[in-house]
Amino acid sequence: MKTSAIRKTASARGPLALALALALGATACSGAPEAPDTVSQAPAPDAQPWPAVEWPFATDPALESRIEALMAEMSVEDKVGQLIQGDIGTITPEDVRKYRIGSILAGGNSDPGGKYNAAPADWLALSDAFYEASMDTRDGGVAIPVIFGIDAVHGQSNIVGATLFPHNIGLGATRNPELMRRIGRVTAVETRVTGMEWAFAPTVAVPQDDRWGRTYEGYSESPDVVASFAPAVVEGLQGKVGEPGFLDGEHVIVSVKHFVGDGGTSDGKDQGDTAVSEAELARIHGAGYPPAIAAGAQSVMASFNSFNGLKMHGNKHLLTDVLKGRMQFGGFVVGDWNGHGQVEGCSNDDCPATFNAGLDMPMAPDSWKGMYESTLAAAKSGEIPMSRIDDAVARILRVKMRLGLFEAGKPSARPLGGKYELLGSDEHREVARQAVRESLVLLKNNGGILPLAPGQTLLVAGDGADNMTKQAGGWTLSWQGTGTTRADFPNATTIFEGIRDQAQAAGGNAVLSVDGRYQDKPDVAIVVFGEDPYAEFQGDIPNLLYRSGDTADLELLKRLKADGIPVVSVFISGRPLWMNREINVSDAFVAAWLPGSEGEGIADVLLRDAAGKVQHDFKGTLSFSWPRTAAQYANNVGQDGYDPLFAFGYGLTYAAPQDLAALPEESGVADDTGKQGLWFARGTPSLGVMQAFEGADGTRQSIHDLPAALPDGSLRMTSVDHGAQEDARRIEWTGPGSWRLDLNTATDISRESNGDLVLQVAARIDKAPAGEVRIGAGCGEACLGEVAVGEWLRTLPVDQWTTMAVPLKCLAGAGADMEKISMPLRITSDGAMALSVTRVSLESVNEAEHTLRCSP
Repeated sequence: MKTSAIRKTASARGPLALALALALGATACSGAPEAPDTVSQAPAPDAQPWPAVEWPFATDPALESRIEALMAEMSVEDKVGQLIQGDIGTITPEDVRKYRIGSILAGGNSDPGGKYNAAPADWLALSDAFYEASMDTRDGGVAIPVIFGIDAVHGQSNIVGATLFPHNIGLGATRNPELMRRIGRVTAVETRVTGMEWAFAPTVAVPQDDRWGRTYEGYSESPDVVASFAPAVVEGLQGKVGEPGFLDGEHVIVSVKHFVGDGGTSDGKDQGDTAVSEAELARIHGAGYPPAIAAGAQSVMASFNSFNGLKMHGNKHLLTDVLKGRMQFGGFVVGDWNGHGQVEGCSNDDCPATFNAGLDMPMAPDSWKGMYESTLAAAKSGEIPMSRIDDAVARILRVKMRLGLFEAGKPSARPLGGKYELLGSDEHREVARQAVRESLVLLKNNGGILPLAPGQTLLVAGDGADNMTKQAGGWTLSWQGTGTTRADFPNATTIFEGIRDQAQAAGGNAVLSVDGRYQDKPDVAIVVFGEDPYAEFQGDIPNLLYRSGDTADLELLKRLKADGIPVVSVFISGRPLWMNREINVSDAFVAAWLPGSEGEGIADVLLRDAAGKVQHDFKGTLSFSWPRTAAQYANNVGQDGYDPLFAFGYGLTYAAPQDLAALPEESGVADDTGKQGLWFARGTPSLGVMQAFEGADGTRQSIHDLPAALPDGSLRMTSVDHGAQEDARRIEWTGPGSWRLDLNTATDISRESNGDLVLQVAARIDKAPAGEVRIGAGCGEACLGEVAVGEWLRTLPVDQWTTMAVPLKCLAGAGADMEKISMPLRITSDGAMALSVTRVSLESVNEAEHTLRCSP
């Protein structure tokens, strides 16, 4: 951070206090090494909480004159078009031409032709098409190049073949800002290859509750680590202000996100309320913004969360007075996915309040047309002052001109357009491999089992061993990072592949066995396991238990240990979790986070070379404190009562070996809390869910014991087998009636609806419906939303287990109030039908084999 670029008021002067040494005094594990990291002390109560920042761009009269001249040619329609950002899943090049739209994005599940694994050339062709449409003025308007944004959050991660870096939680463990700069540079290059000019990165959240599903998007729980990384990533992506190459054709603009408080919501609820003082908001959650702004960040993304009850997309004090005023941010503020629709008095299609609060470009993925029309009307009526419209347009044009878009030509004609050999190049992958090595944190190494000697037979087990989907995590080729195959990662190495290659090169052997079964007893077992991919609120969890109620991984470790085989555990996760049982049964335990495409970086550290020498020692140290129990949510360095299992900054090395004593195995929580949004599993309603039949005459009968039936015999339920004995329920209709699930307590799934989730049913159609069938959800008849599915069901295979899904948006559009759902599913048939069901849950849109197409 350039200290000259940040000017604090006299009352807030002084260096960041070194408080970590005090925090480490509470280190749980004897002999844990001290870490040199620091945390910020709170300013005095009367201090100005936000630092004043020096925007690194002097006023450029020539640039301002150019903007003024261009705006003089623009109609109000042209101006409003510049403010709107639509998603490629719903907006077309013709729409951009007609409405003079200023920006497009590719959301996590939006791809050319709707193919998650679209070829890089398809992305570039789409970029060209949108650019050419924005410059087409055959029907009037002003030629202003569109700017294309994408979630390049751990590399250009939407693109097949791109280099995938560890997610931020792993990068935070490296404590290496210079490496972050190189990662930003590689990401910018690979983003430009496919035609985009804008990366929605870096995330400078400071997660304070690891139950949050976006924890892995944060570098650290420490604001100082985040503040040290932010300018490096910004300069890697954009180049350095004042130096050759800044915002040239090999760089992109950034969106520093999410402003502000996304990592501090109550109970770790994504898009929730951050209920803290403004001083704490600035000191902890705002830490990454001053250095990023001082480094010339061109855009900032507003956050979904509220600050003390007020949604950030409508918070004028923070967006205008603080960000643009106090911190002199001179770029533009973009919204998050329909985040403006959560502002009081707004909808996804209509929100003058968000512009008046200081947002410049709402992200209106599927609502762009409605936002264009309502914003145009508000501009003409004066509800949004023209001065506010002009300010927002000028900010956007200033960035586009600074980026050189007006002179750049179409994306394929730019310096890197179409140079596909740069995607996943050897040079780029080596940067990612270094990042993997430096991100690994060694929690246990009893008896010095690591590094492994050459010439041994290694059993590599666990469902993460040869699983690119798992090691890459969320935000990889799709929003949730799920539904991919090994073939989707041509420029990548799985963890097993890396171990196998190095073991063989050192005169040994590595055998893959996911379930840990073997014919010849190995010398050592390396077990790779952990969390499955998730993103955003899909990853919110009720506590820090690992796979609540599922002990399959633990049983695998125990079985291998009982066979007398030394066990090395490699844990893949997007957050610290309570893992005491797994750590106890392991001889060594490595936190590998979400390593990305370069699995061989793990072998670099775990294995000696052929001569028996250490290849690389561990460098990673915890950037998030490790919990003592599964209920230890307030577990951040510097907090009162700080008492983690492994402290912030902990990490063992080969150079300083030490053993770890057995850990207590009481989790502190019950093991039956389950997954949020899972309402029916293995043929049984989840905790807090009831099931019932409802006859055509209004008769309602709760279902407790099987078999169950309505008195008139129109509905009957029996047990059937799916993957295990009686883990599904067969529901047979002989006449009109409904099967329904009801919650003890109503739940708010409006954010899930906004996020394109689906109501998914894992089922088998035993008898196709004879008449109409409706699937519904709601909170009673007054707020029930139903969609007709009979014709759709008749197109699906009979006597075959499958997954079928109804988008929540369809149910909301049909009338379901997503803020108070008490009946998450009702299936009503007008006539004969038979259906076996094993699971009902909320899932990502690309998970199901069959998804209903409807117009919400």
